[in-house]
Amino acid sequence: MNHPAAKPSLPQRLKQAFAALFEGRAPRAAAARDLSRGRAPRARFDQRLRLGIVLALMLLASVSLVARAAYVQLVDQDFYQKEGDARTVREIEIPVSRGMITDRNGEPLAISSPVESVWCDPKELLKDGADRLPELARALGESNDSLERRVSQKGDKEFMYLKRRINPDEARAIVALGVPGVYSKREYRRFYPQGDAMAHVLGFTNIDDEGQEGVELAFDDWLRGKPGMKKVVRDRDGHIVENLDLIEPAVPGKDLTLSIDRRIQYLTYKELKRQIEQSGAASGSAVVLDVATGEVLAMANWPSFNPNMVEGSDREAHRNRAVTDLFEPGSTMKPITVATALEDHKITPNTIFDTSPGWMPNGKFTTTDTHNYGVLDVTGIIRKSSNVGASKIAQRLDNQEFYDSIRRFGYGASTHSGFPGEAAGLLPPPARWSGTTKQTMSYGYGIAVTPLQVAHAYVTLANGGREIQPSFVKGAPVESKQVLDPTVAHEVLKMMQTVTEPGGTAYPYGAILGYHVAGKTGTANKASNGGYAKHYDTFFAGVVPVDNPRFAMAVVVNDPSKGSHFGGLVAAPVFRNVMDGALRLMDVPPDDIDAWLAAQAKGTTKLPAAPPEPEEDDAALDATIPSAAEERSAQ
Repeated sequence: MNHPAAKPSLPQRLKQAFAALFEGRAPRAAAARDLSRGRAPRARFDQRLRLGIVLALMLLASVSLVARAAYVQLVDQDFYQKEGDARTVREIEIPVSRGMITDRNGEPLAISSPVESVWCDPKELLKDGADRLPELARALGESNDSLERRVSQKGDKEFMYLKRRINPDEARAIVALGVPGVYSKREYRRFYPQGDAMAHVLGFTNIDDEGQEGVELAFDDWLRGKPGMKKVVRDRDGHIVENLDLIEPAVPGKDLTLSIDRRIQYLTYKELKRQIEQSGAASGSAVVLDVATGEVLAMANWPSFNPNMVEGSDREAHRNRAVTDLFEPGSTMKPITVATALEDHKITPNTIFDTSPGWMPNGKFTTTDTHNYGVLDVTGIIRKSSNVGASKIAQRLDNQEFYDSIRRFGYGASTHSGFPGEAAGLLPPPARWSGTTKQTMSYGYGIAVTPLQVAHAYVTLANGGREIQPSFVKGAPVESKQVLDPTVAHEVLKMMQTVTEPGGTAYPYGAILGYHVAGKTGTANKASNGGYAKHYDTFFAGVVPVDNPRFAMAVVVNDPSKGSHFGGLVAAPVFRNVMDGALRLMDVPPDDIDAWLAAQAKGTTKLPAAPPEPEEDDAALDATIPSAAEERSAQ
């Protein structure tokens, strides 16, 4: 008995329909196959139905895709926008150049040149370019092991410098290798055209273009500027394909005009260096100030360094000795001692002192001169640089009056020039003086000053007794105050003029033909092991021209070892050569026409080469100057 075939279930029928639809089987063939298998023939599909189902499915898929796109772009766009931006949009720094530094005449002293720095994304480099590290290392000029170690240490970072501040062509060649994750960026490098001649004034910057010493440090905020930020789109190779937005505008560094005259600066440096090399000295400093404004026209030191190649240079040579190093000023102190006594009406220019027999007691010590000068007036004490004469003048002074006067000349306090690391010097108050202090202080022992302070004090004398604050910036407002009677200041200058004339301790090496020069030599024993050794600081400080002062200059030569150690022979020639050139560079008219005409009539423009008068500061003082240890214990 034949039973009718079981009717296929709905899922079976759908399965059969789709099989017929997508496998392309003909309805008739399907029916024949069903009959051969003992099944009832399947129903035939309508072609229109089949096409309708396909179109419906395609429409459904299209609607789904459009709906999803609309949702992503209109409803939930923030998430995907963020994900896209994270892969292509970057905020990058807009580099700015550091402000240019110029001298008082606009000549460049420090400029910033564009360079390139090569950097990488360590993650990307290790992931996609690890096999190219040897090639990259060769291009960078370092070993493969070194580069692998550096990159591996930063493997979790997205930024690392590979090589900084190099020639743009070199950077482009490295990036052109196409190593994944390697890029370049614009930076700036400082360049100093004057080299070591200007090194101590300007200082230098570090690899991030930040001031480290000198003017670069003192005015870093002014010079540095402020980098900007912008939003950009980068392609997969790191190239900027679109600028999206300026987040913060870049503010370039401001230019700075110094009071320095590069011509006088170079002349000062050259003459100082030459004299130090000739005398076998350990070091030296020189400062030139403009009398009317207090501006620093030149400041040089030796040894020096090249600020363009700071790496590997001697750190000791970086120190600006003219503002940081202290020394006992020796006989350059005597004009201040005389000025104090004149203003306090304790003496007059014609007051007579008997310096015989060339020495005098100072407590348990003895103050001596190199010669017995006998009877000297005040001018003679300056001209011959008599320690005994200065001591006798100091005996007439009240301790507090003497101390206050020295303070008014700027000793014992910073000049407030604004230079980093400037030393204030040492000036003990009267309460700490011993019985020998005032006498030794009158000729420059027992206090400590910088070369800048000495030049500053002589500007006060040249400026009619008006103390004016030194400055490294042209035209900067500075403070000034009257600290000495103008008549007294002029009288002291006239006394100092005799030092550079026949019979003075700086003639002829401190004299300048055609100009009256007011100056003072000094040769001070250096403190050593609680006393004083046979090593010397030699000085010359002066003002020119006397009748209408334009420049003040102080020169210090530390420990000359060849030939003489007298200030008149070692330091005074530096003053003469620098001032002779500066007077002509600045077209300063001569104030000693008669001497000039007389020299012209003789067919010469040079002063006689007679040796200077010996100074008081000789080796004979070694055993007569109080030891530093005893002075300190007494204070």
